[in-house]
This record gives sequence, structure tokens and C-alpha cells, in this order.
Amino acid sequence: MRNLQKHKILLVSGVFFALGASVDARADSVMEWNIKAREIVVDAKLRTAHSNRALAIVHTSVYEAVNAITKKYPASLPLKAADNSSIDAAIASAVRVSLLYLMPDRSRELEEVYAEALAKIEDGDEKAQGIAIGQQAANTVWAARKNDGSQYPETYRPYTTAGNYVPTTIPAVPSWANRKPWMFSDPTRFRPGPPPKLASDVWVRDFNAVKRMGSRNSEDRSEEQTRMAKFWEATLPPIYHGVVHSVANMPGRDVTQNARLFAAVTRATDDAMIAVFEAKYHYGFWRPITAIRNADIDGNEGTLTDPAWVPFIPTPMHPEYPCAHCVVAGTVGAILKAEIGENATPELWTVSYTDGGARRSWTSVDDFIQEVSDARIYDGVHYRTSTEVGSAMGLEIGALAVETYLSPLKSAGNPEDN
Repeated sequence: MRNLQKHKILLVSGVFFALGASVDARADSVMEWNIKAREIVVDAKLRTAHSNRALAIVHTSVYEAVNAITKKYPASLPLKAADNSSIDAAIASAVRVSLLYLMPDRSRELEEVYAEALAKIEDGDEKAQGIAIGQQAANTVWAARKNDGSQYPETYRPYTTAGNYVPTTIPAVPSWANRKPWMFSDPTRFRPGPPPKLASDVWVRDFNAVKRMGSRNSEDRSEEQTRMAKFWEATLPPIYHGVVHSVANMPGRDVTQNARLFAAVTRATDDAMIAVFEAKYHYGFWRPITAIRNADIDGNEGTLTDPAWVPFIPTPMHPEYPCAHCVVAGTVGAILKAEIGENATPELWTVSYTDGGARRSWTSVDDFIQEVSDARIYDGVHYRTSTEVGSAMGLEIGALAVETYLSPLKSAGNPEDN
């Protein structure tokens, strides 16, 4: 791999070498392989939704392998491992097999990383047993998830009339809602009510706020708000996994606990993406750049057209409502609250690949969730109502994940099967 590619991957993944390496001194194999796995996933240039799916499969395999060895939590798959199996070998093996299924074209890079990791583990029965249980876990998880609907061809039909030109870029994952979720059978269970009516005062508030604060050259957006906007332009998994690392790295945690946390977060995030895209394409609500340039057709005298208005960041290629970033932040936040306690004051932090590796931190989960919501308005791509609804939707999905994956009385299976 070229040095330039390595530098890019390290920034994108949020590896903590330059920024707070000492904070990550207690990192276990789960965290180390999370970083390695997301380096490979990001370098493969998968879209955000596909990246989340891939890492959910990886971390489910890791958790099942580790828990089969430690037997700390109720088993959800019929895996059997010797108590003295190497956990490090099991994790490496589970990641390798999962990623080979997901992206066989990255096999050379993956095999190099895998061989390097195995070379650090003493040869013997423990190592061999760990490799075997990792393979078994990954094979079992892949068998259950390979036909989850993500492989179906895209059949989106742009809205148009015969002979009339429309932009020819196909929007992001319009059929993602047809995938098989991890925790529920019907993504419409999380679909929120509709966006504000265009004749309402709420619409006027939302429209004018993003028009004023989210434009590329806004004179009202502060320097701090601009930094926030640039930071949260990032949408790929590393921006959120960095926050999870700051919890997984707390004193007193063990490898099985961290494996379960990453599995819960990644599966819930994958489900959150299914649910939010179901809602987005159901409502098909227009983005600020469309609304502001076409305000003369919304029928509301409180909104004024600006035909040259441009948002601070490029507008994502899918409908506006609700805010997907906010749904993911709420989902992750709900899980982290359950993990560390409602009243905890941790130092949560992550770094952003869209902001040159800059680091931001928070002392409460709620502050982290709120910042994501605010940033998407400063980015010029979402309205206030959409961010509020998105955060609430994410908290609801996260609560289901807590009940499903983090309750000692639940297995890691589908709650509807428990």
C-alpha cells in the first residue's frame, strides 16, 4: 500500500497515534481490530450505508467468537470453544473471514494484516482453537446475513415526465429499507410523522434558520459553528466508532464487554440506516438548496427565494427528512448511556477525517447528540425539525438495541424471536 494511501486511511479511521495515543494505551484486540477493519472498509470506498453493514457483520462475528470462549453472556449461536482458546486469534480470524466474504478484492491487504497479527501470537493448540472458533463464528454470521437484501440490483426510477431532463445521478440506497434488519421485522415501526407543512410557522422557522446559518458564506455562523460543521461533514463509521472507543477504553472493562458493545453499536447503526432511509424515501422531502432556490412555489410568504444559495457542504444525494446523521448519533448515544450510566460524565471524543484529523470532545452523551444536530444545520443540509425528529428516532432505535443486546436476560438474536 502506498504511503499516501496509508496516511489517508489513518486520518479517515481516526487512529489515535498523533491525537491522544496515551488515552488508547489500554486498547484490547477488539479495539485494535475495529481500527484495522474500518481502515480496510473505508479504503474500499464503500458508501456510508454499506460500510455500516460491513462493520456490523464483522463485529457480530467478533463478539460471537469471543463470547463462545469466555462464556460471559448468554450464547446466541450454537458455537462451542475451549476455554483456553486464544481470544486474540479468534478475533483476528473472525475479522479476516468476515471481510473476505464482504470484499474479496481486498484479500491481499487483509491477508497481510492477518498474518502480521497471527505472528504475534504463540503457536500452539490455543492459537489453533482460537482461529477455528473465529472462522466458525464468521461463517455462521455470514450465512445468516449474506442474503439480507443488500445484493439486489438498484431499480430507482427518477421522477420526470417523458422527454424532460432531470439530473442523472441515482440517489443513495433508495431500496435500503428492503434489507433484513438485525433487531426488527418492519422498519416502518420507527417512521416518524411527516415533516412540517409548507404553510406552517415551523416551516418558516426551519427554512430561514438554515438559509441564514447554513449558507456557504454565512455571516451569522460563528467560527466555532463553522468548525463544528466541517467536523460533522464526516459520515463514515470512524466518526462514531471513535466515540465508542472512548467508552471501550475506560478502566475496568474487559474484552468480551467491548466485543459486545461494538457488536451492539454496529448492528443498531446498521438498523438505524435501514429505518431512516425507509422514512426518507417515504416522505421525499426537499433539501434546503432545493427549497431555498424554489421558495416562490412553497405558497408561504415567510420564505423568500435565493436563486444562488449554496450550502456550506455538498448536499447528500438522498431526501432530507429525517436527518440520518442525527438518527445514528441518537442510536449510538442511547447505547453509550446504557453502558456507562445516565449520570456519568465521561470524556467522549473522536476525530474527523473531513476536518484534517481535528479532535472534538464532550462530557455528556446528550451534548454529543446535540452537536451533531446543530452541525447539520450549519452544514446547510438539514432543517431543525428534521434534526430533532432524527435524534428522537435514533434514541428509540438505541433503546431497542439496549433491550436486545445489552440486557443480561437477552441473547444477541432478534428480540422478536426471544
